[in-house]
Amino acid sequence: MRVHVIQQVAFEGPAAVSRWAAERGHTITASLAILEEHPNPEDIDLLVIMGGPMAADDEVASPWLRAEKHFIAATIAAGRPVLGICLGAQILAEVIGGTVRRNKQPEIGWFPVERTLEGAEEPLFSAWDEPVVVGQWHGDTFDLPLGMEPALSSAACRNQAFVFDTRVVGLQFHLEWAELSLAELLAESAGDLTVVGPFTMAAEQIAGGELLHGATSRERLFALLDGLAEIGIGKPGDGQ
Repeated sequence: MRVHVIQQVAFEGPAAVSRWAAERGHTITASLAILEEHPNPEDIDLLVIMGGPMAADDEVASPWLRAEKHFIAATIAAGRPVLGICLGAQILAEVIGGTVRRNKQPEIGWFPVERTLEGAEEPLFSAWDEPVVVGQWHGDTFDLPLGMEPALSSAACRNQAFVFDTRVVGLQFHLEWAELSLAELLAESAGDLTVVGPFTMAAEQIAGGELLHGATSRERLFALLDGLAEIGIGKPGDGQ
């Protein structure tokens, strides 16, 4: 399977997504969104959209978002599975007809998400029958198109995950964090942690949380990616 990753910034890379691809024998390529050098959707089998510090709906400050959204829409139209993570989920939500806005408060650290009634009907989230503590780092959130409901939710942010057309998944949170990638994010984004609140942890707590919750997060990530890969098998251009 040919996996392609869109990175918004160099310091938010695929991390555990790369580990999953290596363990499964899949090929993985990556591109920086700002360069607007996207592959042909027919030449990939799974698209993963990473996070970043910019606003998903601010195409004035980040004009390359227009090309990125066009590519994502074309990839969905080609029937490829797509996974959006954090900012990637916000961009994905906008592409399918939703909107992006500021959340009531930032959510940064390790906090539980739980499955909604709608999420219980989604096969990709069948294992999420109990709350799971996941990594969070966002100030914005997304509203889904009319008629869509979130699959997962948290106390600080209602819309934590969604599934569109069975093969398009958005996660407001991070399952891909590993020790080194999280350390890089903490170094690059320390300014977000100047005020610690009920949903913003201190840097030391966030770094320590990886030891407590990272393994479970990666297990859930691998299961989700396996599910998306299985959905994608047999599509035209499948690289298996």
